[in-house]
Amino acid sequence: MPATPQAPNAAAPAPAPDAPAQGPGPVAPTPDAPPQGPEPATASPAPAQGPLQASPAPAQATAYPAPAPAAPAPSPFAPPHSPPAPPTGGPVGPGGPVNPWAQPGPGYGGMPYSVYPPAAPPANGLAVAALVLGISGIVIGLTPIFFWVGGVLAVTAIGIGIGAVVRAVGGAPRKTMAIIGTVLGLLGLGASAAGLVLTGVIMDKAAAHAPRRMVPDRDYPQDTDPEDAPPPAASPSPSRVPGLTSPLAFGETFTYPNGIKVSLSVPKEYVTSNKYAKVGNAVQMTVTITNGSAAAHDVIYAMPNVRDDQGMTAKLVYDGSVPKMIRGSILPGESASGVVAFEVPEDTTNLSADISAGTTLDNVKFAGPVG
Repeated sequence: MPATPQAPNAAAPAPAPDAPAQGPGPVAPTPDAPPQGPEPATASPAPAQGPLQASPAPAQATAYPAPAPAAPAPSPFAPPHSPPAPPTGGPVGPGGPVNPWAQPGPGYGGMPYSVYPPAAPPANGLAVAALVLGISGIVIGLTPIFFWVGGVLAVTAIGIGIGAVVRAVGGAPRKTMAIIGTVLGLLGLGASAAGLVLTGVIMDKAAAHAPRRMVPDRDYPQDTDPEDAPPPAASPSPSRVPGLTSPLAFGETFTYPNGIKVSLSVPKEYVTSNKYAKVGNAVQMTVTITNGSAAAHDVIYAMPNVRDDQGMTAKLVYDGSVPKMIRGSILPGESASGVVAFEVPEDTTNLSADISAGTTLDNVKFAGPVG
């Protein structure tokens, strides 16, 4: 058969494994295309027999030595690699490391800055105060006895109302209320004046309708009601009472009905011992009050009124030594004395005087020559 002689030629491609040593080194396969085997040598062309050439090709590919491993290319479908470790020496912001050449990002968050509260709207509380005080001043000012409180409130309302008007001119609200409060303050003053008049009228009417009662004299004690007491005995006629209708001589003593006694000594010349006091012609006399009653007698002011023989009032002397007046309470049975001095003209020969031993007692008259 003709096919038998060509059998040795079928193994001609056997030296093909030496062919890859003459060319460049193997290239690493790419992910897109699988690696291909080396082409057969051109020196020994393969016979044109298709079936014989196709079968040994897979066997020759496995006979090649394994190529040197190369660095695998990253797959576009692989997960992203982990970021590199951040450089030491500083904090790393949230989200991992950043580009060292990029603009620095914000640091750690801190306390937020406080926000200023909005400005309060302008207020005018003085207007309200003026209105309230003005109304109160009118109401209380018309009240009897308490009218003065209304006057104080009215004056305060006027002052506060003026301040409220000034503030309203500057932009504050309630200008009309401020004006009304000021006007009410003025009306409150008028109401306070009316309250004063009303109080006076009420007091006069109350005094007119009040029952009149007699107040007993402390120097004339009464044990019974004045309406039930018997009528007092007829007092001696004034024409027959020395000391009241006619003067007593200096040095004599007058006795009141309640037992109180008073006397004035005879006037005599007085010379002051104070070289700084300017005292002209003067006379001195001694006042004596004796309590002959059963109760204590109070003396508040016991000073004689002295006149010269021309009827001119003498001047009381003050020089540090005189006057020595009688004051205080005199017990029953005791006496009190005082010394007084008066300036009179140099040609005076007679004097007259009158004195009361108590505020509720009559004045006793004395007269006589200068001793």
